[in-house]
Amino acid sequence: MMLAILIESARPRQWIKNLLVYAGFLFTFGRVPTGWAFLKATEGFIAFCLLSSAAYLLNDLCDSGNDARHPTKKHRPIASGRLSEKAAAVAAVICLVWGLAIAVWLGPLFASLAALYAVVTIAYNVALKHTVLIDVMAVSAGYVIRAFAGAVAIDVPASFWLAFCTLLLALFLSLCKRRAEMTVLQEAAGDHRAILNHYTVPLLDQMISVVTASALMAYALYTYHTPTTDAVTARWSFREHMLTATIPFVVYGIYRYLYLVYTRDLGGAPEVLFLKDRPLLLNVILWGIVSAAAVYIGRSIGVG
Repeated sequence: MMLAILIESARPRQWIKNLLVYAGFLFTFGRVPTGWAFLKATEGFIAFCLLSSAAYLLNDLCDSGNDARHPTKKHRPIASGRLSEKAAAVAAVICLVWGLAIAVWLGPLFASLAALYAVVTIAYNVALKHTVLIDVMAVSAGYVIRAFAGAVAIDVPASFWLAFCTLLLALFLSLCKRRAEMTVLQEAAGDHRAILNHYTVPLLDQMISVVTASALMAYALYTYHTPTTDAVTARWSFREHMLTATIPFVVYGIYRYLYLVYTRDLGGAPEVLFLKDRPLLLNVILWGIVSAAAVYIGRSIGVG
């Protein structure tokens, strides 16, 4: 019983965000030994799952009072009283130490990024989430660190475009989450999360609009500046830029997400939305398959 409650508090559904660790593996598919790279990326994924669970336990400890007044978060183990604060604190420390131990196993650079992620998440839970704009930027930084760490785990360089696209996508999800919280909680939003008193729906709509356009443009540029063969020329050719075939999936995914946010007031829990909305989930799967195929086929052509 206690183990089940601890697992619930660790929020395994949130681990979907740690799939970003596989980004480096996906965009270098066929360039490094596949089995070895997948194993290293998986070890990195496990490390970040443990670190993120430690962060969620800390978050619930800090927000237990506000969560108890929230219509859905009041059912969380700590807020509902099913899990003591002492047990949650011990579990958070265990997850943190275990995650960092795996990170050290993967090398000093990966360990440094894992430690940076831990520092950022702790700082967010203690202070940064109470500062307007810095709150969403801190959350987005965690996504970027995951993407970089995934590349480091398999010993491949992480490009500027990967970091930039990840940052914009993270800002997009964070802003949509803030908007969903405000529309669902309405007048009580500020009582649950004080930082929401500094946001307005029109302001969030404007920022979401800017980030959406920027993310689409950045991803399009990323696919162009990431040749899928070893040849680099000044002219565009589909053979050398097969990743451009993934652009329609990104456009649909972002528009589908916006549709769910604006017509169904969803977006407060991105991890749930990606798993439960079948069109969105199918789109992400197809994007992953086409991306891997584009990189693999493109590099095979380049070698040939």
